[in-house]
Amino acid sequence: MALAGLLKEGDIAAALKECEAADSFNYKNFFAKVGLAGKLFLQNFSGSARALTDAETKVFLKAGDSDGDGKIGVDEFAAMIKA
Repeated sequence: MALAGLLKEGDIAAALKECEAADSFNYKNFFAKVGLAGKLFLQNFSGSARALTDAETKVFLKAGDSDGDGKIGVDEFAAMIKA
């Protein structure tokens, strides 16, 4: 089951197919294709989840953004989960 069962396997397969070639991955297109575009963090796990408050978002970003670029990349997210 993908991402707590929220994403459809067919959507994931189609998104992965579109970025098979080297240098073809576009995260915005990928997220849109698999159904993650426009969702905030908690809504990725349940569509009925509440949005994070501004304070929670700031704490989350501060905890995960180890390189200071204002974003949490996949490696940063993985490190955060393992901490």
